[in-house]
Amino acid sequence: MLVRALALSILLLAACGQADRASGEAGLIRADRVFTGGTIYTGEGLTTVEAVAVADGRIVHVGALDALSPDIETIDLGEAVMFPGFTDSHVHVMGVGERERSLNLEGVASIAELKARVAEAAAVQSVGAITGRGWIETHWPEARFPSAADLDAVVEGRPVILVRADGHALVANSAALEAVGYDAMTPDPDGGAILKGDDGAPNGMIIDTAMAPFAVLAGEPQDEERAELYQLGAEMLAASGWTGVHTMSMPFADAAILHQLADEGRLPIRIYTAANPEDYAAAARAAEAGAASDSLVINRSVKLYVDGALGSRGAALLAPYQDAPSASGLLLLQEEAALAIMEEALRDGVQLAIHAIGDMGNRLVLDWMETAFERVPVEARAMAEPRWRIEHAQIVNPVDLPRFAELGVIASMQPSHAIGDLHFAPSRLGLQRLEGAYAWRDLLDSGAIIAGGSDAPVERGEARIEFYAATVRRDLNGFAGEGWNLDQAVSRQEALDMFTTAPAYASFREAELGRIAPGMLADFSVFDTDLMTAPDDALRDARPVMTVVAGNIAWRAN
Repeated sequence: MLVRALALSILLLAACGQADRASGEAGLIRADRVFTGGTIYTGEGLTTVEAVAVADGRIVHVGALDALSPDIETIDLGEAVMFPGFTDSHVHVMGVGERERSLNLEGVASIAELKARVAEAAAVQSVGAITGRGWIETHWPEARFPSAADLDAVVEGRPVILVRADGHALVANSAALEAVGYDAMTPDPDGGAILKGDDGAPNGMIIDTAMAPFAVLAGEPQDEERAELYQLGAEMLAASGWTGVHTMSMPFADAAILHQLADEGRLPIRIYTAANPEDYAAAARAAEAGAASDSLVINRSVKLYVDGALGSRGAALLAPYQDAPSASGLLLLQEEAALAIMEEALRDGVQLAIHAIGDMGNRLVLDWMETAFERVPVEARAMAEPRWRIEHAQIVNPVDLPRFAELGVIASMQPSHAIGDLHFAPSRLGLQRLEGAYAWRDLLDSGAIIAGGSDAPVERGEARIEFYAATVRRDLNGFAGEGWNLDQAVSRQEALDMFTTAPAYASFREAELGRIAPGMLADFSVFDTDLMTAPDDALRDARPVMTVVAGNIAWRAN
């Protein structure tokens, strides 16, 4: 309650101050810019207004156009539809940039096509390791993972490293396996797996923590290249309809890169960061120091992993995989280590964002959070509301669903996972466990907050796809298979909240982001389609036409 009261006070003070600065003669409001001419949703139900005026990066007027001074720069929306700025609550900004510069394997339809794409890349890039990302085998006619032998058939003598779409598995050729020293005698690391063939040798498929040596082999971008990748990723996200993002698993040293990009005018969107666990101390110092309320970059969160991904059978399950009875997934975090960092984070005011996909993974995280909350009472915490998050929360045992609201844990979920995973999740889980899969409706009905995101580059990263997935719960061809629980879809208003007010709350910024109201930061997402009233099918074809950050046009369609 204290946090919310403080947030309201900040909002009211900002609104009064902005209004005073923007008032002109004869009672007409002056501003830097006014947006009008289209449909403008404030974010409060279906409420629309004629005009929104901004000054110094904030909203100074919401309402009638004739209340404004006539000499203000006018942005005519035409037939477009404006909303509060959409925020992607879970994304990897550098990964989006890297996707645009590496071998993009999205949409590859078979192992044969994968091999052809690799052969083409090898012909263009005559030296060095060949790297790519984005393949997913669930539709392939071969009905299996790719292998080192497949890649050896087209490239020998230099490494080939291709990361699965979910980022939790890769396939490597024999040259890459040899380069990192993986052979028949190499044991699985904690939290990872080196899949072996019948002969006992690695077959090329590498899961979770076992992937680490390949990142070194592929080479990490450095210095200005890192800045360019962040800038490119941010530009791609702005063009996808997002005015802000929460970027996950970021080396804390990269925060300086983001701040520099912002200072140089090269960062088109807001970025809220979640650092890697090894950077906890730096993240804690940043959380304590705070940041300017209108800063484009804010650092106060740390990302942990408790398990892997469903597609590569790394998600930790309470019972074995339906299609692999000998496997129950991987645990990447143990109780003692988890509780140590949780208790420290409560005292330091660090927000924790914890990756959990399987029902075992989610239960363990909820158990550990509950224990940490009991051990560190409110009076001993840096913040009464830590607003911890579970990232993904994809498969949750139904008995655990109400615990999110009971514990005040935010479910940070990516709707597009549901419309991608529906093609393989039933075989991985069986129909019974689908009852707790991607359970948006049940979570909301229990009182939980769902912050929506995309997990790009794992998924495409487009705002319109996430909105469609949340409200329609079918793939982009309109398909939903047996047991897919279409009643878990959400309403249009709930979906809008998932991408506006919920991300604002999840980043402690509900006083300034998520709605169109006087005093709020002037961030808007503009689409060519009315997302609140258009038929379901039309949502698939909706496109962003403009993103506005701090009152300035960050991206505009040609």
